[in-house]
Amino acid sequence: MQDIKERLETELKNRNRADELSYEKPDPLMVAKRYNDEYIALICALFAYGNAKQIVKFLDSLDFTLLDESEDKIAKELKNSYYRFQKPQDVIDIFLTIKRLKEVESMEDIVYRGYKKENLLFEGLWNLIDTVRSLHPSQSHGFNFFFLNRPKSLASAGTYKRYFMYFRWMVRKNKLDMGLWSKIDKKDLIMPLDTHTFNVSRRLGLLKRKNCDLKASLELTQTLKQFDPSDPIKYDFALYRLGQEKLI
Repeated sequence: MQDIKERLETELKNRNRADELSYEKPDPLMVAKRYNDEYIALICALFAYGNAKQIVKFLDSLDFTLLDESEDKIAKELKNSYYRFQKPQDVIDIFLTIKRLKEVESMEDIVYRGYKKENLLFEGLWNLIDTVRSLHPSQSHGFNFFFLNRPKSLASAGTYKRYFMYFRWMVRKNKLDMGLWSKIDKKDLIMPLDTHTFNVSRRLGLLKRKNCDLKASLELTQTLKQFDPSDPIKYDFALYRLGQEKLI
């Protein structure tokens, strides 16, 4: 494992720079960092599925100042916006929900309320999802795919990759991650597992589980704690890029 750790440490060092996020190397984080706002960042993270260039192109088209406008104006201005599974009404409902979240309390406090009981980040996630569901009744496919539902059990849970990526952005602080939150310890972050990270981790022997789900995210997180127990998720972006760029 030592040689794998050394490779990841080198990759981490090489990737931790501002120009790693650009239109040549698109990532939704580059849009989120432009605003440095926890609510806008959540929108950027949850739209992060599909082709990276198309994600950034869509995020660039959104007017995030609408989050401070009336609900009628949001509906009027976003009536023609859509992205893959999200139809215009879904995009409108997403903005309405985030606007209402802003009026309730900070995103950090919502997550922290679930997390603080046993320092379990997925409990903070369930609290965030429950709060979202209490603020908007939509059950459309696009809305549900965006915000996701709370699983019936950990055994049936998917990766929740976009949420765990968002938490990484909010909790960690470096040239990439924003570090806007202070109440959640980075040692308790959970690996955001997508296809690239899953496949690279399997090839490197960091992950044995064959299903890409929450259990795999937790297993990989525990493995990476052998390399750095205080900050295991620091390797996330490096692993992702190794897979995305087909270097492994």
